Amino acid sequence: MKVLVAVKRVVDYNVKVRPKADGSDVDTANVKMSINPFCEIAVEEAVRLKEKGVVSEIVAVSMGPKQCQEQIRTALALGADRGILVETDEELQPLAVAKCLKAIVEKEEPQMVIMGKQSIDGDNNQTGQMLGALTGMAQGTFASEVVVEDGSVKVTREIDGGLQTVELKLPAVVTTDLRLNEPRYASLPNIMKAKKKPLDTTSPADLGVDITPRTKTLKVEPPAERQAGVKVADVAELVEKLKNEAKVI
Repeated sequence: MKVLVAVKRVVDYNVKVRPKADGSDVDTANVKMSINPFCEIAVEEAVRLKEKGVVSEIVAVSMGPKQCQEQIRTALALGADRGILVETDEELQPLAVAKCLKAIVEKEEPQMVIMGKQSIDGDNNQTGQMLGALTGMAQGTFASEVVVEDGSVKVTREIDGGLQTVELKLPAVVTTDLRLNEPRYASLPNIMKAKKKPLDTTSPADLGVDITPRTKTLKVEPPAERQAGVKVADVAELVEKLKNEAKVI
């Protein structure tokens, strides 16, 4: 069974993101970049399925500039077998990513696609659902547990009301939630081995995909700073402020 895992290059979650001076985008100059945390969970789940003997091959896919090879190599060090980079310097929005993934799915014919439920930069939570719609594959989103058996996959989903378990016929798309697993750290020997694993490069044009943006970013700015609080002497003063100043009662 072959599994395709999508990984995205994002600003490391420990870095405080700052907008550019002209407000056109986020400033990524000299900023540490990493695999999107939800994508790390997807890689870990694929590796665990491989360790159980369920999966025979893991293909890590990323899209973006040449530097995305770093994130693919990280996925290879964590246990993926080979990588594919869809190289482009153009802006990639969720629909474009889904279309590129669809083209790779048609070429690779995996039995399952595992990906993070969202990226920590765009926070769109769209690509997995779009891929499922474009390919006609069953989809299990917000997965907190994944069990593969007898040509199907049972996905326990995190929903507003608690948990929901769905059974999907393979091939299927699964998007990962935070509680699915705890990603491992890549060991030094595996990091060295990852350098020798195959990594193929293609482009949206080679895949026959139109990546023209459908939306436009008007401005990027930091959130407004929170105003300092005030101390009140007693309950009567608190009620007075809530009523006359905050106007919430």
